Amino acid sequence: MSLKVWQDGNLVAAEQAKVSVYDHGLLYGDGVFEGIRTYKGKVFRLDQHLQRLFRSAQAIRLSIPYNAEELGQAIHQTIKANGQTNAYIRLVVTRGPGDLGLDPNKSPKPMVLIITDKIALYPKQMYEKGMSIITAKTIRTPAQSLNPRVKSLNYLNNILAKIEASDAGVSEALMLNYDGYVAECTGDNIFAVQADKVLTPPVSAGILEGITRDTVIELAAAQGLELEEVQMRLDDLYSAEECFLTGTAAEIVPVTKIDDRIIGTGQPGPITKLLMASFHKYVHKQT
Repeated sequence: MSLKVWQDGNLVAAEQAKVSVYDHGLLYGDGVFEGIRTYKGKVFRLDQHLQRLFRSAQAIRLSIPYNAEELGQAIHQTIKANGQTNAYIRLVVTRGPGDLGLDPNKSPKPMVLIITDKIALYPKQMYEKGMSIITAKTIRTPAQSLNPRVKSLNYLNNILAKIEASDAGVSEALMLNYDGYVAECTGDNIFAVQADKVLTPPVSAGILEGITRDTVIELAAAQGLELEEVQMRLDDLYSAEECFLTGTAAEIVPVTKIDDRIIGTGQPGPITKLLMASFHKYVHKQT
């Protein structure tokens, strides 16, 4: 059965969904998006995702032609049409068709797409044994240039770092900011554990404020763990007892090696395992 895509108010077969060659999302990466998960037919933290979508759109002066309630209904409509219970949702808003110039005022009608499909970023073994990552030479785009809190369609900065990871034979790359502090990975936020304290870079380090990141921060508090948002250098990760990544598609995945340095015992640590179990329990409870 062909998957259905919601496009500007209509459900169409995925192979029939079309984007204009003059769309500024295609020509210039001018647009915003959200990656969302559904578990057992229930959309995970939909309100938070939609709030972030509208904040991102406001930051680039993009007017979304639907309100949050309408987009929520459209997401549920698309999931139902595709008969999915566990899916990954990609909600995309582009500037819409314009001309070959940069002027966004010449794109009067934004385009909205909702795609629901499956996604598996990492193999199951990485969740059990941990993953290796490298430190990218590509630094994270400074907030003064393009605020990483805006989840825009312009992901070239992340892609360049992802290419470095691929060249090194690993799945992810850690990105530092302009000042040399730890920011985030190409598609995930990063956490470390030192002396039983959970650490993660603050938003001011130049990161996307992840929905799963926020969930993990809440779960850590619920488990009575001490957590601090703090600026970290690469050496702080090298000397960490544990390390893990978080993201909507990734959920929580342990990191056991960074560059040529083994993290902790080289196996997923107890706090990482605790938070992974807590996350899965929380998701089950929510659904």
